[in-house]
Amino acid sequence: MKKKKIIVPLFLLLAVAVYFVAFHKDKSLQYIPDNADAVVLIDTKKLTGQYLFSLVTHPSKWSGSKAKSKTSGSLKDAGIRIPDFLQIFHVKDTKFSEWYSVLELKDSQKFITYLKKQNFVAKGNNRFQKDQFFFMIDGNYCIAGTSDHAFETLQKKLLQNSVHQVWDADRFIQNTLGSISFISGKKIQNFSIDLNDDEIEIKNNSDLQTFNTIASKLQKGNQFLELELDKENIRNFTRFFNKSIVDSSQAVSLKATANLEQVNDTIISYEYDDNFNEVEKKTFQKITQPNYTIDITSNDPEKTWEYFQSKKWINAENQFTAIPFQPNEIKRNHKGIIIKSTRKPVPLSPQLKENYMLIRNNALLYSSLKTLNNTEKKIISDIDYMLYGNKAQNYWIKIKAKKGELPLILRW
Repeated sequence: MKKKKIIVPLFLLLAVAVYFVAFHKDKSLQYIPDNADAVVLIDTKKLTGQYLFSLVTHPSKWSGSKAKSKTSGSLKDAGIRIPDFLQIFHVKDTKFSEWYSVLELKDSQKFITYLKKQNFVAKGNNRFQKDQFFFMIDGNYCIAGTSDHAFETLQKKLLQNSVHQVWDADRFIQNTLGSISFISGKKIQNFSIDLNDDEIEIKNNSDLQTFNTIASKLQKGNQFLELELDKENIRNFTRFFNKSIVDSSQAVSLKATANLEQVNDTIISYEYDDNFNEVEKKTFQKITQPNYTIDITSNDPEKTWEYFQSKKWINAENQFTAIPFQPNEIKRNHKGIIIKSTRKPVPLSPQLKENYMLIRNNALLYSSLKTLNNTEKKIISDIDYMLYGNKAQNYWIKIKAKKGELPLILRW
């Protein structure tokens, strides 16, 4: 009887402990500024649980994960306080590539040591940089970003100002591994993020029938890029780059197809011989160039042409200079504008009358990305394709990886 009296309370204590460690989450988001227009949340407890389950069911990874943590260092030993929800945000009116996050530190010196082990360079004033990643340490806090342009502003808004808006996680995420949300005034549009064995899915609708129909129609193709977008989708994509060309250009739809090709590029330089005569020197290198066809349907092709001319995107040789890959030619007809690469034109793929963008992986793509390290090249080479689809107010993105022995969470 005494054993039962002891075991029952112990069991209850264990259950409470398990709940708080594995399931209870602090849903107050204190590190999102009021001028954020996009927010990414990662449920770290759900991510940890998925990682541990995958690790337990794949014993071949056990020894490798231990060796990797010893050589590269572990985040859990880096002096960081891991939040229940990792908060990453984009600030309104900044470049699309600029994203930020605020982390709490348990030990700032441990974190500085970790950064140095990861080959971050000290820039003074507690700032560190490696490639396009920046960190600024402020006491027991750290601001991280793909840029450091907004560091001072964020420091004042989130760390030095005791009164600022605290968001609730339930406004952004609902029982998924992650979410990405777009904020416009009081309106928030949420998209769930799911990490499966060989794919990442981002969507705002659980009905995948339309998306799967689009995917099945594209299975037979082999082009590097295929896309078909209506006016609203063109507007959405150009907004990411702080451009607004739809209304000015009169464009109502866009269709494009592209392939990659490795070509010889000639570099001409000059040197002097022993008699100080100028001698031309030619060297050759292989570069990756796209071959493409772009068809822009317009309400008024004449106005579209005039708009491109006003932006100085058409030169005297009728080349479209907004695309850096030359040579090409631009022509107009009664329906709109056509832009083609002249080296090896690519026929447009069949019209699907859907909104989609498909990018298939190509060995020429990641082999030409010289600035990437080996890990980044491995991740890109592991991707099979990326597919975006839209129907009315429903959006889907799928990043499909090649089949492997391990799930993505253990591969990457």
